[in-house]
Amino acid sequence: MSVKQPLKGFRVLSAEQYGAGPYGTMFLAQLGADVIKIEPPKGGDTARHVGPHWLRDQESLYFQSFNLNKRSLTLDLRTDEGTEILHKLVRESHVMANNLRGDVPAKIGLDYDSLKAVNPAIVCAHVSAYGRDNERAKWPGYDYLMQAEAGFCALTGDPDGPPVRFGLSMVDFMSGTQMAVGLLAALLDAQRSGEGCDVDVDLLSAAIHQTSYPALWYMNEGDITGRVPRGAHPSATPSQMFKAADGWMFVMAQIPKFWPILCERIGQNALIADPRFDTPANRLTNRTELSDLLDRVFSEKPVAQWLKLLQGHMPVSPVYELNQALDNPWLQTIGMRDTVNHPDNPEMDVLSSPIKLNGQRLPNKAGPLLGADSDTILNEIGYDDDAIAQLRAGGVI
Repeated sequence: MSVKQPLKGFRVLSAEQYGAGPYGTMFLAQLGADVIKIEPPKGGDTARHVGPHWLRDQESLYFQSFNLNKRSLTLDLRTDEGTEILHKLVRESHVMANNLRGDVPAKIGLDYDSLKAVNPAIVCAHVSAYGRDNERAKWPGYDYLMQAEAGFCALTGDPDGPPVRFGLSMVDFMSGTQMAVGLLAALLDAQRSGEGCDVDVDLLSAAIHQTSYPALWYMNEGDITGRVPRGAHPSATPSQMFKAADGWMFVMAQIPKFWPILCERIGQNALIADPRFDTPANRLTNRTELSDLLDRVFSEKPVAQWLKLLQGHMPVSPVYELNQALDNPWLQTIGMRDTVNHPDNPEMDVLSSPIKLNGQRLPNKAGPLLGADSDTILNEIGYDDDAIAQLRAGGVI
């Protein structure tokens, strides 16, 4: 049975690079949209040049993380010929996305004001560091800066250590996903009304939004959430990492019903009614004492034995290294690892989309080589081989 492709027939143009924008548009491509990645003729997306692992010269494995299922068109958008090609594509497209610096889209004609005369229904989606409508629009910015300014680093790590960023560029991924949600909503409206619009997401706003309940605690109660040892939840316990005899695991008696289950299954029934720990409030007040007590218990057996006792009965997980996480047989069971055919690696391992339709994972294709689809795309909008050769000789493509 073929996988449903709900965005088939929709064309998304994207002047994108690096992480945030490409991550968001990859979801659209996996859902069936024709995502045309517009790249500078010289070098293309900067992600193509990020080591340390390569498929060929100037074609990185890193690039594949964000660009599955897309087509690549090289195009110099700062030339008259490039603008002409862009407008021909916009007439036959539904979305014009980008993740350029905030002041750039208007300069090179990628916003709705610039394109509405070409296609009134075009949706123009923008991901930038700080937005397009303020004094920081010209500032360069990256994920790690947002983690620092939005308070993520101050919330991460042990209380006695320095602030720590996430091990991954989560603000990029959050921002790209939010852009995809916004542009899909605008696309639905444009299909009904015939009128497109600008959709904006900036990395700092996306990061601030993710501070969620600690933000409301502070804004309403002046409560500043701090770092808690072992990555513990700020207000529920036990909900943290514990060290077993041979490694770490995360144990979450997150809601009251799991406290007696935990105690019974680890052979500590007496703790259930212990006045130090008999209510969530008492457990929180005596968090340090409870942690020390559970440390002694958990240190007596290896992780596998505790998981056998607890998994399926209450929330618990091993704390894996990255290699253990990706070699976990469960990923094969649920289909979260996939293999695609790339010109330089016929069996390239990639991650599957987390989205399933009718119980099926979305299909994957390898990300394109730089400019791999330029001729085909230009043929589709009326350029013959001689015209394409002239554009290439002039550095437009």
